[in-house]
Amino acid sequence: MFPLGGMDLATIRPFRAVRPREDVASKVAALPYDVYNRQEALDEVLKEPLSFLRIDRAETQFAPEFDPYDPKVYEKAREILQGMLSEGLLQKEEKNCYYVYELTMNGRAQTGVVGCAAIDDYLNDVIKKHEKTREDKEIDRINHVDVCNAQTGPIFLAYRAQAVIDEVVEGVKKQVPLYDFTAPDGVKHTIWKIDQDEDIAAISTGFQRIQSIYIADGHHRTASAVKVGLKRRAENPAYTGEEEFNFFLSVLFPHDQLMILDYNRVVKDVNGLDPETFLTEVGKGFEIEKIGAEAYKPTTKATFGMLLEGVWYKLTAKDEIRSADPVEGLDVSLLQNHLLTPVLDIKDIRTDKRIDFVGGIRGLKELEKRVNTDMKLAFAIYPTSIEELFAVSDAGQLMPPKSTWFEPKLRSGLFIHELS
Repeated sequence: MFPLGGMDLATIRPFRAVRPREDVASKVAALPYDVYNRQEALDEVLKEPLSFLRIDRAETQFAPEFDPYDPKVYEKAREILQGMLSEGLLQKEEKNCYYVYELTMNGRAQTGVVGCAAIDDYLNDVIKKHEKTREDKEIDRINHVDVCNAQTGPIFLAYRAQAVIDEVVEGVKKQVPLYDFTAPDGVKHTIWKIDQDEDIAAISTGFQRIQSIYIADGHHRTASAVKVGLKRRAENPAYTGEEEFNFFLSVLFPHDQLMILDYNRVVKDVNGLDPETFLTEVGKGFEIEKIGAEAYKPTTKATFGMLLEGVWYKLTAKDEIRSADPVEGLDVSLLQNHLLTPVLDIKDIRTDKRIDFVGGIRGLKELEKRVNTDMKLAFAIYPTSIEELFAVSDAGQLMPPKSTWFEPKLRSGLFIHELS
């Protein structure tokens, strides 16, 4: 079988979406399954009985002690999905379409195209990764997708902007939207259908000019979708490559629409050092400027805010620790390699219990709150840029954990991609 999309160019296909009836879309739409713990997911489902979390987190339909990975949970997800189709709450599109999906948060909008990416493009590295995946985290979504015979959560992809795609998107946005609602968290979701043949052709051609697409958010969901596709290929050795299981649900954003937020760090202790010794050690790699009680948010690359004992400091990386390497030069790497590891003895942030992470959406007040309760030290980090993400991916390297925080989050349940 020849891989779809080839080694060089991207294949992004329109598809026959299963999507909510217009009058219930705002009730069905839910934040991604992995932003909730079990109790939070249950609370959401009790608050909104049509929430797509009933499907994405079907353990909410069982007693709290029931194993969330029991096969019955995935069967329940499929049962609810089919029930919503039978009741007409979800409906299948008449033809293959793309969609325009715009999210507006705090007055800032970002607009992407909804379509299906080829698993071969992932396997051939046309779709590039910047993060390791863990098999144990993949297994849950593999079972969910396989049993439901559908991908329910879109992957957040990015690409270098293409004028031809931008032009179609801007034209379609002048039409009446399919959905237009503001979610309880204040994020506005507006969706238009791209169903005119000439527009579909233009979008498809536009993506075929793109050599690289990047996973912004959703590495585990992507890996799971690909593994289900490969499983289906093994079960169907006469596959042609055109079957839906060869593709996965995605929303693709041009790079100039995206903003990455900071992903900050809080630490439980200063590794047994007194404040003066600690600052002396920090000063080996960083210029230190005392700011005072007012929170300091970095405004340029290689600068950091540090909160210690109620005082904010501005740290600026010295020239000798800066690097042109795509990974070593990241701000999260400068902090890790020249402060967290040598000064605080925090070597592996995946496993060290002394460190925690605070998404930039929570602001610096959250850092101050943590330092006043369960932590001793906080670092505010200048956000990783989308260009840095592209550079790391293009170099075939991986970012350190907790390098990027994307906001707003795509909603699940607005588009479902059936695998057969």
